[in-house]
This record gives sequence, C-alpha cells and structure tokens, in this order.
Amino acid sequence: MTERQSLFGVELDPLTMDQTVQRCLEAVRDGRQLEIGVVNAAKLVNMRRDPRLAEAVAGCDLVLADGQAVVWAGRVLRAPLPERVAGIDLFLRLLAEAESAGMSVYFLGAKEEVLERMLRQVADRFPGLKVAGSRNGYFEDAQQEAIAGAIADSGAQMLFLGMTSPKKEIFTAAYGESTGARVVHGVGGSFDILAGVTKRAPERWQRWGVEWLYRALQEPRRLGRRYLTTNAAFVLMTARELIRLTPSPASANRSH
Repeated sequence: MTERQSLFGVELDPLTMDQTVQRCLEAVRDGRQLEIGVVNAAKLVNMRRDPRLAEAVAGCDLVLADGQAVVWAGRVLRAPLPERVAGIDLFLRLLAEAESAGMSVYFLGAKEEVLERMLRQVADRFPGLKVAGSRNGYFEDAQQEAIAGAIADSGAQMLFLGMTSPKKEIFTAAYGESTGARVVHGVGGSFDILAGVTKRAPERWQRWGVEWLYRALQEPRRLGRRYLTTNAAFVLMTARELIRLTPSPASANRSH
C-alpha cells in the first residue's frame, strides 16, 4: 500500500492514473468496494466551509488529486503527488476497461435529456459496454435509499455519479455501500462533457492548470466569480500552510 500524503489536513493517495485503474479493477475482481473521491482547489476550499463535504471525502477509500493546482501545492508543501488523476480521464479509462472485461456499469446524474445524449455517445464509443441501468440526478433526499436499492438490483459493478458537490459525496457516504457497486466514482460534470453540452479545456490549458479559466470563459456569469473567489482562497491557504511549515530563523538557530 502506498502511504498517503497529508495536504491541508486531507489525506490523499499519491497514485498515478495507471495505479488507480489497477486498484479499481482489483476491487471488482476481489469483490471489495472502492469509493473514490477526487479533489481540486475549489473542493479543498469548500471542504473547510462544509463539514459534511469534508467528512464525506475523508470517508472515501481513495482520495485523488483531480486538479493540477493540487499537484503543484503538494510539491510546494512537501506532500508530493505523482500526477493529476482527473475524474473525467479516470471515468473514460474505467469505461474502456469495463467494456473489455465485461464489467457492468450504472450512470446516475445529470438532466434526463443530457443523460440520454451521453448514453448515445457512450454506446457509440464503447459498443460492447454492459450498461446495467441509468437514472437522472434530479431526486429528493427521501428517494436516495430507493435509488440505491435499484442500483443494487441492477447488479452494476461500477457506479458513476454525474452530480455536483457536495450532493455526490453525501450520496456516496450514505448509500455507496448499499448500491452493491464495487467501484463508486463521482465524476461531476463529466456527463455534460460526454453529451457535448459543455466543452472540455484543450490539453495545453489542462497542463497549465487553467482548466477552470476555460470553464469560466464558457459560463462567465455563472462561474466567473465563483472560480476567482475559490482560487484566491486556495492560493491564500497554500501560502499560510507554507508559512506554518517553514521554521522561523530563531527556531532554526535553537535546533543547532
């Protein structure tokens, strides 16, 4: 087992994409459940403001760096992470692996019309994939238990949640186990991207860590201020943590 790295009080798994995929496939084959949590700069900021979100992420079996800014912060704060494991890239890798291994999947999330468009795209891209079932992500809290039961009845081995935070994390924490799925992965807005509703940032933008800016430019009124606020808070968090970890000259002298 790889030892976890602590970043802003959050325990992260320093895994590569290939290692993560291998862990997921082993969980399905061994009949163990693996709940996956992914964090980016915005989510780490929001976890400090939302105890339920923080608790739900902490309860995941794997917690991965979804954002490039998290990888950079890890380097600066001496909690190195090997690479970014983006939720959507992991999602696509697992769909391909499920198709070739004959593993069944369930999709939960998005609006009904977006879900249907995504299912058509998935069928074109992964024609041999076994889809055990699907449901849109618009439901009341009181329906969660019945939805988890329906997923269990479907026999799905992998469950993908195309819902926003903290809804997907709270559902996973409360009902992930009762779904019976061996891999439970919250993929956020990935359903919208696969359906062609939103565009993903080009690879160069992703490498530079400004995927958030590309998203904000697509929806400036809805996302612009939110991203600027959370990114500024994340930079401040990182600076404060660096100051806390850096010994003062006086204490450094005393240690000699």
